[in-house]
Order: sequence, then C-alpha cells, then structure tokens
Amino acid sequence: MSATVSHALRWWARTKPDATALAVGGRELSYGELENWTSRVAESLAERGVTPGDRVGVIGRNSLEWAVAALAVLKAGGILLPLNNRFKQRELMSIAEDMTPAVVIGDHEFEGVASNLQGPPAFVPLAGLAALAEGPDADFRRDRGADEPMIIMMTSGSTGRPKGVVYSNTTVLGAIFEWMIMEETVRPGLRTFCPVPFAFAPATVWGLMRTITLGGMLVFQTKFDPADAVKLLQRYDIQVTLGGPIIYEQMARTPEFEDAEFPSLRTAITGGARVPVELLEKWMKKGLPIRQLYGMSEMGGIATATSAADAFEHPDTCGFGGIFSEVKVVRPDGTECAPGEQGNIVARGPAMMLNYWNDPEQTRQVMTEDGWLSGGDAGYFTEEGRLKFVDRTRDLIIAGGINISPAEIETVIGGIHGVEEVTVFGVADEKYGEVPAAVVRLAAGLTTEDVLAVCREQLADFKVPRHVVVRSEPLPRLAHGKIAKVEVRREYAEFIEDPGSYGGPR
Repeated sequence: MSATVSHALRWWARTKPDATALAVGGRELSYGELENWTSRVAESLAERGVTPGDRVGVIGRNSLEWAVAALAVLKAGGILLPLNNRFKQRELMSIAEDMTPAVVIGDHEFEGVASNLQGPPAFVPLAGLAALAEGPDADFRRDRGADEPMIIMMTSGSTGRPKGVVYSNTTVLGAIFEWMIMEETVRPGLRTFCPVPFAFAPATVWGLMRTITLGGMLVFQTKFDPADAVKLLQRYDIQVTLGGPIIYEQMARTPEFEDAEFPSLRTAITGGARVPVELLEKWMKKGLPIRQLYGMSEMGGIATATSAADAFEHPDTCGFGGIFSEVKVVRPDGTECAPGEQGNIVARGPAMMLNYWNDPEQTRQVMTEDGWLSGGDAGYFTEEGRLKFVDRTRDLIIAGGINISPAEIETVIGGIHGVEEVTVFGVADEKYGEVPAAVVRLAAGLTTEDVLAVCREQLADFKVPRHVVVRSEPLPRLAHGKIAKVEVRREYAEFIEDPGSYGGPR
C-alpha cells in the first residue's frame, strides 16, 4: 500500500525537487536532495543487514543527518527508534533489552555506549552520512504495509520502565489528515518551526513526518536558542509551531521579541503545563493565540486542543475533541460522567498507537476492547462541552513537557547502599512547571550529595532530583507495605507548592 511517508517524500521530490524541505543552522536541503540522500542511506543500511521490521535507533542532536537517518530507516523497511541523547548508558541498555535494535545511528560520543548494548548492534556515525549526501540519483525503498509498525516512541511509564509506543504509517497519516481538515494553516507547503528535540513524538510526528508528508519546510535548531528562534519565525515566515509553555516563555523574554512581528504565524500548540495568562497576553499582542492541548504519546501526542477563538477566553480548557478523535470522561464502571463531574479521561481516534512494543499486558491495561484509550488522567467537561484537565491519576512528573517517571528515579536512589527509604514526586518550578524532588531516609554517613552523584551518573540530567529532603522518621506506608504517596504529598504540601520557601530539613 502506498499510503506512507516515504511515498509522500518521493512525490514531492518529483513535483518540486528544488523546494526547501529542511533548514537548520543556515543549511538548507531541497526535496530532490532529501529523496536522493535518504535513498542512498537506506541502501547502505540494507547492505549492513537491516531487514524489514528491524529496529534502528537514531540518537544525537537535531541535525540534517538525524532527519535523513530517520527517513532512511523507513525507506529501508526498518522501524525507527528515536533515542534521547540525554540518556545515560543504564537507560539506553534498558531500552535496548526490549527493542533489540539491529543498528544504532548516532553522534560519535554514543559509539562506546552502543558497543555495550545487548548484541551489540552495529554503529553508524551520523556524521558519516555526509559522505552519501552527493552522488547519482537514487530511488531505494522497501515498501511495507501501511498498518505495520513504523516508529517506536519511548515514553516514561508510572511503573518506571520505559514503554515503546508503536505507530504505523496509518497512525501518523491519520493524525496529519485530521488536522488538515480542522486547521486552515495545515496544508501542503506549510512552514513549520520545531524547537523540540527529534527524540520526542511532537518533533518526530508533528514536526518531521507531518511537514514532509505535506511537502512543507521544516525549520529547526540543533539546540533551542530563544533569541534565534524569534528570528527564524520571521525569516522563514513560519506558519505553525509547537512546544511546551517554557518555549514560548523563553522567546517572549528575549529583546528580539519586543519588536518582532509574525504575520504568517497562525497555529501554536502547547501542552505539558498550564499557560499563564500573562504569557497568553504577550503572544496575543503579536496576533497569535497559544492553544492548550490534551494528549498523550499513545494518541500521537494530541487528542484535543482548544480552538483559536477559545485560547484566551478559556485558556484552562482543551477543546471539544477532534473531527474524528473522540474524548469522554468516565466513571470507574465505564459510564459517562455528567458535565462538571470529574472522572477518568479516555480517548480514541485515527492517531492511536497500535500497542506498546512487546508488552501486551500494559497494552490491555490502557486500551479497551472497543478502542478507547485511558491516559490515567482526571478531568471533566464543562456545561458547554469543553474538556478541562484536572490532574494526573498516574504518578508522572512533567518537566517542561517531558514525562519523567518517579519510579525510575526511586529505583536508582533505592539501589544506593545506605538509602533506607525514598519517594520521588514533582514540585513546583518557575521555569519547567515542575521538577523531580526526592524525600529520603539515609543511613549514617551518607549525604544528599552522595545520592545526587549516583543520580547524575545513571540518569539523564532532566531526571536528576532538583531538591532532596532528608527525613529521620520512616515514610508512611499503606496496609500492604507500599509507601502512602497521597499521605506523603499531604505532609509535604508546602514543599510541593513552593520548594524555595520550604522550612523543613534539606
């Protein structure tokens, strides 16, 4: 079946080969160049032994080579596995156990890590792909079914073990086509700015895959620079952008923002944290409503988003659902809640994942037989039918739009000799919305710096607790022995709301 992103790339390369597809750091790549370069890389992956259905990891900073590698994996018939370049060896090894990648394509510093992974997989330097940028025209492509696995996006789970969310071409294209119908700016030729690392679903699905499918231009940075971002929005007449509230906040703080004008920018979607009214006002003065979404990786990232008209008057709501994506709030018995009645948010639609990779039990826990998916979040509908998100019933921390599993951090800290008890939860943070904090009971001689040193060694920097509180009394526990997190949160409510003014022990 030809309904794939690879077929779309081929079409645009034939119909407008000289149009810019990707732009980063002053480098631009046309559709004709992108088609040929990705075909050469795909052929080289096949020569290395990549067969249809093999997982291929891509890890490194955003670059033309990263985007080329990702698209080449699909052309080679592989399943793209974006990996976070902030992960440490322990985290990557845990993922590799489940995903068993045949090849890892990455920045040079990850070659040593790849050699320690199970297998180990073959390692291909991202920088080495530059040698295939030039050459004769090529058209290498192994077609796979549109409903077969295409991408596995890693997402943190409340169990502490990362889960692989499986997308197909049908899933990705379903998300794209639904938004084409609903959004005037999401059209062939759209110009998108993506300030998010490619390792995350918004950048891969809503940035790279959507833009290429629609024959548009994707402008991105190797690393987010807010002042440069403001300039890029203007230089390339960007129409669509995305990112957590922190992205818009940092851009609004730059001197460049003061006199900036964005006449083409029409769609700005955000999620992961509430948008302050002051920030909404700053962007509304520039003619742009920032729109709040409700979503999850399992739904392609977006299940529903507030309309442009509602962005300012109802900034704390998340819209009515999509034209094809349905959202409802249900009671524990599955019946629908009345307006204003809080319950569990569930959703279904064309962008739903196929499953969790190699984890049927976790898949069954979140997906019902009739296709509804539960993100473990609490919310309700207003009388007018707008969804209002209340709280996460699953125990995740969202820092600057990135999901962090407390259980994963607890596993690392709990494994330190001398740590008698630990619990981790999110606390308020002005910059990121919330950040991890740990409450620990330590044996004599062990310090918080000892704890943090191990965390820095074994966890990506954004997972390392920003605050550590030492307590002398045992943590409260439930009857079956688990730490009573609700009671802990109640006890540390002052700390959670304002860790900087907390008067307890540090």
